[in-house]
Amino acid sequence: MHDKPDIPHRPRWLLVVLALFVVMSAVGMLATGWFMLRGFVFKPPAAATGPVAAGFALVQASDCMRCHLAERKAVGPGWQAIAERHAGNPEAVALLARKIREGSVGDWGRVIMPRHPQIGEADARLMAQWVLAQRPAPAGADAPSPR
Repeated sequence: MHDKPDIPHRPRWLLVVLALFVVMSAVGMLATGWFMLRGFVFKPPAAATGPVAAGFALVQASDCMRCHLAERKAVGPGWQAIAERHAGNPEAVALLARKIREGSVGDWGRVIMPRHPQIGEADARLMAQWVLAQRPAPAGADAPSPR
């Protein structure tokens, strides 16, 4: 018979812990993605034309939706909160367009909004117009409920 060297046995609980860690990590990532994206599909109003519809297309084509949601904060503030903060400001389009292109920090906490110098000034203005058009639904309206 061959003499095999003694290989130390690994405890079974180590395999169980490793398997649980992998499963919990996968479930956590899926749950986080589902939680962030559920009920937050952006669609322009059916009658939206002109700058609002063009701005929406530009926002969808960029990386904005990775950090911003409609009604609540994700990484950055929600679209509706941005629109509310700048409501009535005649310089809001120019201000938001500048922030889109140059980035910002400190306006909504310590999170940094990265710069987007690849977005042209005209496109940034269209995107800002779409953001400013995002207003919360009036109380009692048929607003979609979070699932």
